Amino acid sequence: MFSFKKEDNTLTVGFYNVENLFDTKDDPNTLDDDFTKNGKKKWGYKRYKLKIKKLSSVISQLGFYRSKLPPAIVGLVEVENAQVVSDLANSSNLRKHHYGVVHYDSLDERGIDVALLYNKQFFELIDSETYPVYLEDEEGARDYTRDILKVSGNLKGELIHILVNHWSSRREGAAETEHKRITAAETARTIIDRIRDKEMDPKIIIMGDFNDDPTSKSIKQCLVQNDFFNPMESLLAKGNGSLTYNGKWNLFDQIIFSKNFLEKKEGALYFKHAEVFNQKWMKVFKGKFKGSPFRTYIGKWYQGGFSDHFPVYAFLKKKN
Repeated sequence: MFSFKKEDNTLTVGFYNVENLFDTKDDPNTLDDDFTKNGKKKWGYKRYKLKIKKLSSVISQLGFYRSKLPPAIVGLVEVENAQVVSDLANSSNLRKHHYGVVHYDSLDERGIDVALLYNKQFFELIDSETYPVYLEDEEGARDYTRDILKVSGNLKGELIHILVNHWSSRREGAAETEHKRITAAETARTIIDRIRDKEMDPKIIIMGDFNDDPTSKSIKQCLVQNDFFNPMESLLAKGNGSLTYNGKWNLFDQIIFSKNFLEKKEGALYFKHAEVFNQKWMKVFKGKFKGSPFRTYIGKWYQGGFSDHFPVYAFLKKKN
């Protein structure tokens, strides 16, 4: 496994696309029929409970080899509602850590949302709100997608702001859908501007499944600019990825920091290190998908795995 020495004053911040964490009930207002007992995926209580167990096991281990503490903050995407996030927080693997939940329902047509788990021992929630990403289809009608979640609070006594994102997919093609992710990036920049209007030099963490790599236009040109740094870019350059598509690794899952996290000031949190959490037991061990994330479904075929994405995480250290 790992041979690092565990460090004091080190916190873990994580992000995880949990691949369609739906409950087993039919919501008449969303397209969740596949994830019901009689739906195409035959999604029942037993499968749901196993997925909760597997996901919570992963979350409980994020950064554990280096930090003496469970993750302080974990952003989540592809969750159906507040109940599934609560079930995750109250699972046997996470219950003892007393995670709080921040969740809002979005107007995404599939009914999937973004959320945040926060460890109440290290993070004091101050406020939260969501911002819609306004998209239109070819006919000019509203194209509903996931909101951006903004959470503000004190992490180990220091005010930070977290933006949790899940940008539009590449299903119709990367080039054809690029404008949607650029719009999401512009929305995130608007939120950042609003934070800065109220606060001088705020500390901001942007995390999410961006459906683009760190080198993509939406991230590198529109989102990060010169006031943020993206540790995931160097990870991608070394061949690391959080998901595979057509046999190629992508690093769509990222955690990005405002540049003041690089300053090692007395009593302040600073960025230490970032990684993809891709343990051997989370991977497909044979066949054409060998080495890829061991997922819950491939199409309609149940695999019983974790997610089609690996989580990513970063360490923050407090200077004494």
